Amino acid sequence: MVVYPEIEPYAHGMLDVGDGNLVYWEECGNPEGKPVVCLHGGPGTGCSPGMRRQFDPRAYRIILFDQRGSGRSTPHAADFETDLSVNTTAHLVRDIERLRVDRGVRRWMVFGGSWGSTLGLHYAQSHPERVTEVVLVAVTTSRRAEIEWLYHGLGRFFPQEWDRFRAGAPAGATDLVAAYDELLNDPDPAVRRKAADDWVAWESSILTLNPNREPTAWELDPRWRSAFARITARYFRHGAWLEDGQVLREMPRLHGIPAVLVHGRWDMQGPVATAWEVARAWPDAELVVVREASHSAGDPGMAEAVAAATDKFAQRRT
Repeated sequence: MVVYPEIEPYAHGMLDVGDGNLVYWEECGNPEGKPVVCLHGGPGTGCSPGMRRQFDPRAYRIILFDQRGSGRSTPHAADFETDLSVNTTAHLVRDIERLRVDRGVRRWMVFGGSWGSTLGLHYAQSHPERVTEVVLVAVTTSRRAEIEWLYHGLGRFFPQEWDRFRAGAPAGATDLVAAYDELLNDPDPAVRRKAADDWVAWESSILTLNPNREPTAWELDPRWRSAFARITARYFRHGAWLEDGQVLREMPRLHGIPAVLVHGRWDMQGPVATAWEVARAWPDAELVVVREASHSAGDPGMAEAVAAATDKFAQRRT
């Protein structure tokens, strides 16, 4: 597996983005290097140290942040009293712009994985003048069909795991995302805890086709499970507050911005068809399909493909 060495941030802090929210940010690599903003998945996973290792630290000024309610940002979505009405896709796009201004960046590369690719595409479409290049991994656009597949259709390939997931919702529920969103905001903490456990169990079971995958420390943390499930269910219940198909319709706004899209051939969470559709609508994008990989960044060939994608733009002048 080819990844860059472990590094620590040379700067970090909390950015006041309004609505009572403080967003954690950090910078790694070369302070004089090419700026890149990293958008984590989920929504609600938070950043991990591994995200720092996808870029040449000699070439890049790597800027990461935990999206509202997740990671080290406050208030945390695991706390029941945290108001999620001020945590939407539009809020996150504004947060990215606030972070860019706060860090003194005029233009930067956008990097995003899974949910972060939806967010990265929508941010770039909203502010194309601020984006130099784009690298996306496990491409999604959060269309209703993609969400329906993830929490309903995919069950035909994981019937035992989906049956457990289905059993965690009230009998007769036809929209499991909406049902879990209700459970994850139930006044009873025991109800919320079980719903979070069931949600994360389903998400973990479909992340990769590797039968020997071990759960991460995050997945074993009840606080992380609660925040991740609560944020994800809310976002997808509302279609990420995007018009259905909006991201694909607005691809012409990215004309002239070069990109690399890295996607696993056997990605079950987000079938490769979505990445192909994005690439077809974006002549400036190169689609790299990793033959042995699924959705997980730890699958064979993914680290090498992502490093090659970021290396491609490391020395590109803008």
